Amino acid sequence: MTGYDMWILLTGVLVAAACSLLGSFLVLRRMAMIGDAISHSVLPGIVIAFLLSGSRDSVAMLFGAAVIGLVTVFLIQLFHQGGVQSDASIGVVFTALFSVGVILVSLYASKVDLDLDCVLYGEIAFVGLDTVGWLGLDIPKAVWMVGIVLVLSAVLLGLFYKQFKLCAFDPAMAAAVGIPVALFHYLLMGLVSVTTVASFESVGAILVVGMLIVPAATAYLLTERLGAMIAYSVLIGVASAVIGYFVAGLMDASIAGCMVTVAGALFVLAFLFSPSHGVVWKRARQRRGLRAAA
Repeated sequence: MTGYDMWILLTGVLVAAACSLLGSFLVLRRMAMIGDAISHSVLPGIVIAFLLSGSRDSVAMLFGAAVIGLVTVFLIQLFHQGGVQSDASIGVVFTALFSVGVILVSLYASKVDLDLDCVLYGEIAFVGLDTVGWLGLDIPKAVWMVGIVLVLSAVLLGLFYKQFKLCAFDPAMAAAVGIPVALFHYLLMGLVSVTTVASFESVGAILVVGMLIVPAATAYLLTERLGAMIAYSVLIGVASAVIGYFVAGLMDASIAGCMVTVAGALFVLAFLFSPSHGVVWKRARQRRGLRAAA
């Protein structure tokens, strides 16, 4: 494996870890589709940041995406509280904002590397072409961006773990004991926004959604404890990235696509064979119960 290949693999691992870390809270709060909504609706934020700054500066785009991501969550909550069903609110907001982003790209950024293929699909094989020098090493910009976002998410979740946990399981109780539920809700959504944008150029928005949800959903089937669920989710995400990379090499296929496909395969295995939720074990227990009753 060459040094270039190592950077590709490291980028995949960092993206998987960053997304899986946040995905556990999205799954527990039944907000999986909000991750999808944010991943699409941040497009106008990226374009506006480009128009204002005049460059594809990573910090400006992260800030623009985070702002629009929070606007997305606010609008979804506003419509839902106004009587619109939750799934309808999500669908209306993210399709409307994504459409605005598409229009802005076509009008003002059609000749810039801000095209929809880059945003939606990405290409992790090219991460080594855009590097930043540090201590004599040429480190891909994607590694810097995703690494910083991963550390930021880990630090905030570590510092406020109890608050995030209580808000995820019992928001009413959290509010009763004085925890600002809305603040932690929007903080989580902000982290999802910046993580999504930091991963755009490496794996693309669609595949980021896969890493946000699939490893966490798999971990949900394996344990009843939040701490273990977060750990399992990150491990499953990292394993999916590593295995998917080598599968892509054997098949000469899309690296990012193989990573999420492996994550999906691991979910199916957990769905079938999980000791507590697995379909196979449930049916086995049912058969034993019927035999005992007979």
